[in-house]
Amino acid sequence: MGTKGNTGESKTRSFFSVFIVLGLCCFFFLLGAWQRSGFGKGDRIAVEITKQTDCSIITDLLFETHHGDAGTTEDLSTGVKVFKPCDDQYIDYTPCQDQSRAMTFPRENMNYRERHCPPEGEKLRCLIPAPTGYVTPFPWPKSRDYVPYANAPYKSLTVEKAVQNWIQYEGNVFRFPGGGTQFPHGADAYINQLASVLPIDNGMIRTALDTGCGVASWGAYLFKKNVIAMSFAPRDSHEAQVQFALERGVPAVIGVLGTIKLPYPPRSFDMAHCSRCLIPWGANGGMYMMEIDRVLRPGGYWVLSGPPINWEINYQAWQRPKEELREEQRKIEETAELLCWEKKSQKGEIAVWKKRENCQERSTGATMCDPKYMDDVWYKKMEACVTPYPKTSGPDEIAGGEWKPFPERLNAIPFTIKSGSVPGVSVEAFQEDTKLWSKHVNAYKRVNKLIDTGRYRNIMDMNAGLGGFAAALESPKLWVMNVMPTIAQKDTLSVVYERGLIGIYHDWCEAFSTYPRTYDLIHAHGVFSLYKNQCNPEDILLEMDRILRPEGAVIFRDEVDVLMKVKRIVGGMRWTTKMVDHEDGPLETEKVLFAVKQYWVAGETNSTPSR
Repeated sequence: MGTKGNTGESKTRSFFSVFIVLGLCCFFFLLGAWQRSGFGKGDRIAVEITKQTDCSIITDLLFETHHGDAGTTEDLSTGVKVFKPCDDQYIDYTPCQDQSRAMTFPRENMNYRERHCPPEGEKLRCLIPAPTGYVTPFPWPKSRDYVPYANAPYKSLTVEKAVQNWIQYEGNVFRFPGGGTQFPHGADAYINQLASVLPIDNGMIRTALDTGCGVASWGAYLFKKNVIAMSFAPRDSHEAQVQFALERGVPAVIGVLGTIKLPYPPRSFDMAHCSRCLIPWGANGGMYMMEIDRVLRPGGYWVLSGPPINWEINYQAWQRPKEELREEQRKIEETAELLCWEKKSQKGEIAVWKKRENCQERSTGATMCDPKYMDDVWYKKMEACVTPYPKTSGPDEIAGGEWKPFPERLNAIPFTIKSGSVPGVSVEAFQEDTKLWSKHVNAYKRVNKLIDTGRYRNIMDMNAGLGGFAAALESPKLWVMNVMPTIAQKDTLSVVYERGLIGIYHDWCEAFSTYPRTYDLIHAHGVFSLYKNQCNPEDILLEMDRILRPEGAVIFRDEVDVLMKVKRIVGGMRWTTKMVDHEDGPLETEKVLFAVKQYWVAGETNSTPSR
């Protein structure tokens, strides 16, 4: 009798196990069908991500939406807070570079164009809508040349920069011929001219900084040379220039050389570039050149194209007095000498300086920065002082280590790690981290099979560590913005740059310096554990929603209890989600949560677009 009773109980348990499995199967496909409500406007990403079994997919699942005034409501049936859409006027809202707030700050040294984030009581806690007609951007490299008009409907640059070939409006798209103020006939020819002086073609120059980038055509065409540029420009009268850059699939942030330090570590870039960027390089005791020197690697190059170079010929065309231009160039040359930069070339309006690989005999007139604060840059005042070189054993040694070409440097042991300059990170730890992220990324690709297809061009890693995620993804189809949280226990952003990748410091309690809808895929490893008790997780998730494109994807990796809270919050943000186990099995407390942002646009009464 006992045996029969146990058999019956086993059958009952088996029946319920099958029932639960079938229920979960259908649940995940309903999520996929829900995502398909954006049919015709995007690429039905959720269907691809959640298609795991032979269950049929419901194609027209209806669901309630919550359009209306900015704010949140409480869904009484589930207890999930539902975040409403913001008003349509916030379609291109950039919280920390808001134009109305900016005008209340001093204009001196471009202070009003720097980051000025809203206080807690003025934060928008609603979902930023996409403009009507928004579509998935063209795949790279077509996106370099064409941007859908609906995604950034601003025509002012087509008139203002018409003769410079920045941008042209053609039907329902913008076309980018590749021109710039200093290269109206195209960036290709301009870059080839630079390549006659700079080692661009052999992988020795990999990371570049473009100051005052416009629509980032220089950075866009550098990809053909396997060079990745971090471009920045302010949000100013040149409407949407950084937005256009990111819509084209080119790395860019809203930024300016003003009163605070650039958000990059010392010795980050192989090359820095200014093409008629309107930065007063000779002003403030050469402070802006000193800031470029801080982020330029020993042996790196600075390219200055435009005024005051070749002023003797062009002063009339520039409509500026000869004396003023002569004095401006004198100050630049004087500061360059102070910084141990050697002028390598001047041809036409282009001048190139090279920062010496070692500078043991510096001018006695240089005021040196305190090396204790070299890495402390977040909201720190820019100073008119010279960043010291790393110590060397002799005049022939390259300060900061010998350069390796890309892609060799991607997985080579960085000099900062070999030399013990990164506390707590050994050579073995770096190698293990590289292997671990290769395993993680391979697991991601098994769930989201679009990662390798080119669908995701602009990718962000919110907590980059040693850059292992970006290194594992490295491909000409994509680029990764590696973010180093300012509260991270270990500052390893310099390692990221040594690998030939790009990144930036940021505090996720504030908005990122970008426009809405500028990233296709966001990776958040340990972000919510890191920021526990630091700020409201809702604010971080709303910021992620702001910068994520409609039908963009997010990968969260964190402890299971943290991810359950995240899953609940995004349940009120029009995201679909799927939780999976760690690659090493269900006993690991770290899990992975995949999410997809639903397609919806401004002015809709529901999130299903017309067909």
